Amino acid sequence: MSGHIHVYTGDGKGKTTAAFGLALRAAGHGKRVFIGQFMKDRSCGEVAAIASNDLIEVEQFGGAKARSSGNGDSRSQAALRGFDRARSALRSGAYDVVVLDEIDVALWFDLLTQADCLDLIDERPEHVDLVLTGRWAPAVVLDSADLVTEMREVKHYYRHGAAARAGIEY
Repeated sequence: MSGHIHVYTGDGKGKTTAAFGLALRAAGHGKRVFIGQFMKDRSCGEVAAIASNDLIEVEQFGGAKARSSGNGDSRSQAALRGFDRARSALRSGAYDVVVLDEIDVALWFDLLTQADCLDLIDERPEHVDLVLTGRWAPAVVLDSADLVTEMREVKHYYRHGAAARAGIEY
């Protein structure tokens, strides 16, 4: 059975949610999943919900400082640590699905190189599904993918001042 390369990108809501949904579906069929979250280091509902699932492992690499300007050295270090860990997970043979959540954002901010990301895609064992998420997926990533889904915002209550809510947005 061969795996595929999935990309969830765009300015709309739901990229991480789609990736976690795929992870849950895979685990429901006995598949092992690694999720590496770039640019994140806080507790959120989806991570809490799967914490007790022995088939899904989640690690976070970065945080609020990783998303803001400045602090480039620590942002780069967190992204590079995450990339090394993701590469190790992908090569290990221990996982059927590897999710690299927000890797496209790390690429956008030049915390990782497109060349390294393409090398990682090329290193994917044939049976592994590799999922890359985040706004601003570069063309080279889109071209390498077997499936691309673009989330597009049509309307959002944030535009009317609504705040993010626990259990819905995080």
